[in-house]
Parts: sequence; structure tokens; C-alpha cells
Amino acid sequence: MNRPLKIGITCYPSLGGSGVIATELGKLLAEKGHEIHFITQSMPFRLGKFHRNIYYHEVEVSDYYVFRYPPYDLSLASKMNQVARLQNLDLLHVHYAVPHAICAYLAKQMAGDQLKVVTTLHGTDITVLAQDQTLKDIIRLGIRNSDAVTAVSRDLIRETRELLDIQEPIDLTYNFVDKRVYYPRNVADLRLDYADPHEKVLMHISNFRPVKRTSDVVDIFAKVNAKVPSKLLLVGEGPDLPKIQTQINAMGLSNRVHFLGKQDDVAQVVSVADLMLLPSEKESFGLVALEAMACGVPTIGSVAGGIPELVEHGTSGYLSTIGNTDEMAANALKLLTDEKLYADFREACLHRARHVFCNDIITAQYEEIYYRVLGIPMKVPMPVCEA
Repeated sequence: MNRPLKIGITCYPSLGGSGVIATELGKLLAEKGHEIHFITQSMPFRLGKFHRNIYYHEVEVSDYYVFRYPPYDLSLASKMNQVARLQNLDLLHVHYAVPHAICAYLAKQMAGDQLKVVTTLHGTDITVLAQDQTLKDIIRLGIRNSDAVTAVSRDLIRETRELLDIQEPIDLTYNFVDKRVYYPRNVADLRLDYADPHEKVLMHISNFRPVKRTSDVVDIFAKVNAKVPSKLLLVGEGPDLPKIQTQINAMGLSNRVHFLGKQDDVAQVVSVADLMLLPSEKESFGLVALEAMACGVPTIGSVAGGIPELVEHGTSGYLSTIGNTDEMAANALKLLTDEKLYADFREACLHRARHVFCNDIITAQYEEIYYRVLGIPMKVPMPVCEA
């Protein structure tokens, strides 16, 4: 049996897929006996109540008057070094390339080579930021000076190599959901708050940015609702939300759409839906589709980024070319009007979420990477997830 590790985790603590995965991974690792130290600017929102083997270290930024902008990056690097020394950390696992990988690199320079760094790439750190010529070199530096690099989809690995000319190994570690949390909930009473029994419920969850193509969400819904009485639930907030509200009003759909804002208990909310709509232009993985899948809800989405690695077209959902809302709506109607087909897709969703994206398997993959960079052979066999 391998010895427990002392692991520092840094992520963006607010809403967002990278922060969710980092926090959930930390909780799962702590359950297995590892000592986890979150080093972030504020308490990760998914951390919540007390957890055994988990500690939180707040990064305090100097407000010295000569600084035009508070030097968060330097404060974070200094805090990483401080925690690593005081707690005798084995490694830092940082989520998102900038600034976290660079901060970890600086902390390692201060703490010494015995401190290892694992960097997980989540998406926009590559698909958006790495396309900025002013950031490309420093992102490449952070990746190349990590002891191990992981990415959440094959497509993200491909894009990282192409954009940054990275030849070093990158481990594929898919995102996951905790099967103890994400499963079909009995939400019949909650569903009645939004839709009548004869109506179908379509849902979209995002940060409502242009890349999510939320206008397409409304377009798909309008086409579906014209054939099958439906309601649309929009979860989240972001810059495109006012534009979507205007579009909905102009189409006369305001009485068919509910705005739920940000929601923490995603499993409860998703279980209300019949379909998840994800017509994104870019999506390194599509965590919301996995959350829906684990609750037995098929996805209607686009062939973008890592979505095809998650959603099997024609089995656990339907995928179309970006912007093809006619086909997306037709596929949604196909599922909503065929009970046997829908039941088959629902079962396929549950099986795929529980077996391919199982939290036990993905956590063990990360453990194997940690022990590998520390030069410790992994002595625990990979788990097999059961339904």
C-alpha cells in the first residue's frame, strides 16, 4: 500500500468547471487518506462544510500603495512556497495554466526540486489565452516546467500541442462526477413548479458567454416548443443573459422560459430536465453534459472540442455541426416523441457516466500520476466502477 501524500491544490475558487473538478478531486483524495491543502484566494465554493484531511490557506495580497494592481501572482507563489515548507508538501497540483502553473514553478524554485508540480489544463487556458501572443510564451514555460501535465480531453491535448508546440507527454484525465451525488433524483414536485405534467423540460446551464451560443439554445427551444409543449430552464448568469432575455421576449416565449440564476445543487436541478442543450462553439470537455448524463438526461449538442468524447452520438445524445439548430431541434423532437428511444438513451447515459467517467477511476489515475512524479511505484490496482 502506498503512503498517503501531502498535496497542495490551487484552483479558481468561484463557479466554473476547473474549480469544481479541483475541489471535488481534493475531497475524494482526502477520503482516501491523503492530506489536502487548498491554496487559493478564497474558500472554494464547493468545499463547504468541514472535511477530514482538508486544510485551507488563504492567499493575502499586498495593497502597498506603489502597486497599481495587487500582485496576486507573486503572493500566490510565495504562499505556495510557505505552505509547502511548513506542511512538508509532496507536490502542488494546479488547475489552469495561468497564472497557477507559473506560480507553482516559482514556488518550486524557492522550495527546491523535491517539491513536484502537476498542472491540469481545463480548456480556455489553452483555447483562448494561449492564442494571445503576449501570453503564449509564459503558458508554454509553465507547462514545460511542470513535472506532469494532464488535460481533460484528447481534443485539448491536440490543441495544446498545435498552439504551443508542446512535445512533452500530456496525460489524459477526463473530468468526472461523484456517483454518490449525481444520480437521477425524484423531483416530481419540483418539476411541477416549472412545467405541467404534459410538458417537456429542456435545460441549458452555462456562464452565458458568446462561446456558449445561448442564442442557439433559444432557437432550438422555439422549434421544439412549436411541435411539443415545452418549458426551457436557463441556469447560470453571464454577459449574454440580457441579450437572451430580449430574444425570448421578441419571440413571444417569455411565459415558456424560467431563469433560475446560479445553482449549487446541480444534480437536483438537472434531474428536472428531459434534455440538456449544449450547442457550444468551443467546449474542452462539457462538464454540464456529464452532470446531466449521470442523472439520466441526454444531451443535444454540437460537434465541438471534447464533447464527442463525452457524448456518444446516437447513443447517449445527438451531436450536430455548430449552429445547425434545425438538426438539433429535430433530434430533440426525435427523443421527446419516442418513449422507447428515450428510455434507451437514458440507460446509455447512466451506464456511460458510471463506468467511463467514474470518480473512483479518475481519482486513481491522478494518484498514479502523483506517485509517478515522486518516483514511487503505484501498488494499488485501478478500481472497476460498478453501476
